[in-house]
Amino acid sequence: MKSVSTVFGAALLSLCALGSASAHAPIPVRVVVVTTFEIGKDTGDTAGEYQNWIEKLPLQKTIPAPGTDHDVMHYNPDLHVLGIASGEGPEHMASAITALVLDPRFDLRQAYFVLAGIGGIDPNFGTIGSAVWAPRVINGGLSHLIDPREIPASWPDGFTPVQGSTPDEKPRPSLHSGMGDMEYTLDPALVQWAYGLTKGIALPDNDGLKASRLRYTGFAAAQKPPSVQLGDTISGETFWVGAKMNQWAERWVKYWTDGQGVMATTAEEDVAFCQALALQGKAGRVDPKRALILRTASNFDMQPPGQSAAQLLSDEAHETGFSGFQASVDAAYTVGSVVVKELATHWDRYEKALPAAR
Repeated sequence: MKSVSTVFGAALLSLCALGSASAHAPIPVRVVVVTTFEIGKDTGDTAGEYQNWIEKLPLQKTIPAPGTDHDVMHYNPDLHVLGIASGEGPEHMASAITALVLDPRFDLRQAYFVLAGIGGIDPNFGTIGSAVWAPRVINGGLSHLIDPREIPASWPDGFTPVQGSTPDEKPRPSLHSGMGDMEYTLDPALVQWAYGLTKGIALPDNDGLKASRLRYTGFAAAQKPPSVQLGDTISGETFWVGAKMNQWAERWVKYWTDGQGVMATTAEEDVAFCQALALQGKAGRVDPKRALILRTASNFDMQPPGQSAAQLLSDEAHETGFSGFQASVDAAYTVGSVVVKELATHWDRYEKALPAAR
């Protein structure tokens, strides 16, 4: 066990290093790549979301990040790209983004943020192995909930807005209030630009993906090969599973987007990512318009015909057991890196002005 003096000494050295860095010009950052987790080591073993970026971009320089979940960040000094692994869940994401933006070693006022992570996919929308750019993020973790055994017979499910008492509360409550933030719309032109830049990328297919999607008889979108798409993500900390929950998620997305949204992917951290950037944007430390979210489909969010929700949960209860895990991890880098490299290598175009949709 380390002594108290050893731990204190290490902490003091870290603070001194931070103070020294802040006394000089900040480390230039053009793009921040945000991932949520890594399996084992950052290099040399089974890749989670972070490892591909470190090894392939590459992010060859290690930067200490005391006080964060992952302890270190990685950086490419030629491209001026910074990579972080936030830790899973909205609490980790909000903490990581806030800590990063407040870190005196960096000036992030012009930086782009690209969240590239795996997630579930609605088989009514698409298939595993696909990559989906999100025009909107809907908060699926904030609501009133009545147990399904007690909901009124006329209700579609037990969820109501936390600012209301019926599933279709009218008029629809405000998207942003003291109760919380229910929806964020990312900059439409930037999202369209990223999609236009990557929509032609051919994503790999394999026998495992084919076998998994063939089970979804009657779901035309689920049976197509992986592709790059546009679709909204619903964000909440509970890993829900099943057809009934999927119906709720589709309804919830439609409700909070006034019928404009298309439920595509599920994830934990995206609302927290947007919240942290929005709040720091008020202080002028970042530009929230320079944010992108790419979710790649590691699993279907509901069971195929002939299977129960509990059976699907049993099959895919752990991340590395997801039917499209490796394909989704690889797709996040394959698609996301095209956008990151374009921004970083043509900084003269994108430093002062956001890209225009193609």
